[in-house]
Amino acid sequence: MLAAGEPVDEGIVDRLVLPLVAEAVPEWRAALDALLALPEIGGPVGYAGGVIAIGVRMAALELRNAAAVLFAGSFVPRALFDETRQVTIPLHVLLQWDDAGNDRQMALELFDAFGSQEKTLHANMGGHTGVPQFEGDAANRFFTRHLT
Repeated sequence: MLAAGEPVDEGIVDRLVLPLVAEAVPEWRAALDALLALPEIGGPVGYAGGVIAIGVRMAALELRNAAAVLFAGSFVPRALFDETRQVTIPLHVLLQWDDAGNDRQMALELFDAFGSQEKTLHANMGGHTGVPQFEGDAANRFFTRHLT
């Protein structure tokens, strides 16, 4: 559909993304359990990820997350917008303004829907893979501020 220039309907997004979220989040939580069981690793923890729908669920449900860096470069099922409102941890959200494969307006609506008192949107010119190097530095400073 994207290649043909047609919009991606919500049914397709639901069928593709909701099962991914349902499978991935328990795996992320199990990995976090294993890491935090190691004596040399402690909290607080943060989440950073590229599939924002997984990040929404992790930020909403995983209470050990103290902050999150999310990449607004993938489709989010409307059903997850309710969970988005439950997210109250500090957020650093990256958006590539010229990402032809994603819906910029939906990304802005998602950002608005987050319930966090501290949320920052970093929008940069460029396509999906054009995130500037300095954004990595900004994300690291964000985590340093919230996790130390």
